Amino acid sequence: MKLSCASTAFSRAFESGDVTQLEFLERCAREFAYDGVVLDVRHFPRTDGDYLAQVKKMAADLGLDVAAVADATFFASADADRDATLAIALALGAPLIAAPLQAETACSWSAQLERLGAATAAAKAANVTLAMRNAPGTFAANAHDFKRASKETDSAWLRFGPEPARYEAADDATMLAKTVLLWEVAGRPFARREAYASFRGHLVLDDEDGAGSVQPR
Repeated sequence: MKLSCASTAFSRAFESGDVTQLEFLERCAREFAYDGVVLDVRHFPRTDGDYLAQVKKMAADLGLDVAAVADATFFASADADRDATLAIALALGAPLIAAPLQAETACSWSAQLERLGAATAAAKAANVTLAMRNAPGTFAANAHDFKRASKETDSAWLRFGPEPARYEAADDATMLAKTVLLWEVAGRPFARREAYASFRGHLVLDDEDGAGSVQPR
């Protein structure tokens, strides 16, 4: 298992201007010794080809994997916005896009399923896998929801990127089979490491309040 840091953990520092995306990369590598990063689309100061090439090159020079691009609105976005996120992932060489499904109050399940179908078709064309996240109140709040979305979408390009603390230990084995990314949130320790000992991807550390420190630990 490899260890990554999500830029969302430092959202307050990004918003205040205390850290730039390039500084975040450098600190993750040199001070925090992470194996990789997950870069939120909200933290890109620009997304032109020259800048994305700079991010990719800097990550490579630092020995960091760009484990995923995170986009909280991916499964609700218009086609153009969805494709823009896919383009960022492609430019960075990120194999995954991490995103939760929509809130159950935002649309019907049939509408979400339609968006899932369109998103997985676009992901297949781009060769970028979608790592579905679990979040309370969404159409993917628990392991049962994950399995329903996977079954009804029926696409190899839709996989799981969960935080195991949000579902029951009894579901670990079923979830692991399609898990491509794991999350651990500050204040809710990753208590089931043994169940995921065979997982070879990235465990992503995050902070829901975005109040992570940019100082060395």
